[in-house]
Amino acid sequence: MSDSLERLYHAVVAAKDLDPSVSRTARLFQRGPSKMAKKLAEEAIEVVIDAVNGDADAVVRESADLLYNLSVLWVAAGVRPEDVWAEMDRRERTQGIAEKLPKGLSKTFDSAPATPAAAEPSATKSPIAKPAVPEAVARRPIVAQGGRLKKRR
Repeated sequence: MSDSLERLYHAVVAAKDLDPSVSRTARLFQRGPSKMAKKLAEEAIEVVIDAVNGDADAVVRESADLLYNLSVLWVAAGVRPEDVWAEMDRRERTQGIAEKLPKGLSKTFDSAPATPAAAEPSATKSPIAKPAVPEAVARRPIVAQGGRLKKRR
């Protein structure tokens, strides 16, 4: 999966300096980060609407558009896919692949060992102890009920 996103990212890099009259990508770069962000948000909303409506084929199409626009914004912001993969790896080590700490806490828990054996001191590790990741973080999960997305209170 990341290979496809890497190829997309490199295609965006290659297209950003093309003629804006023939390249949608170059046109987005010409219009700047505000337009790029607006397009990304539009595509995200379209994915959500199609998902709520149960249209899987449309979710696939709009997700491809979303990933394209995300790649454009990454290039404009100087973010490389490997930067995102590294952050995902860090999060997996600290709170699990499918979990995310609330914004205020995510920087506090920089990295925690994945296993108790990894917690043992070694000559190559920093002598500064990192804080333990909390076992449970209070949150209100988003759930689908009756075809609509709702926040659980």
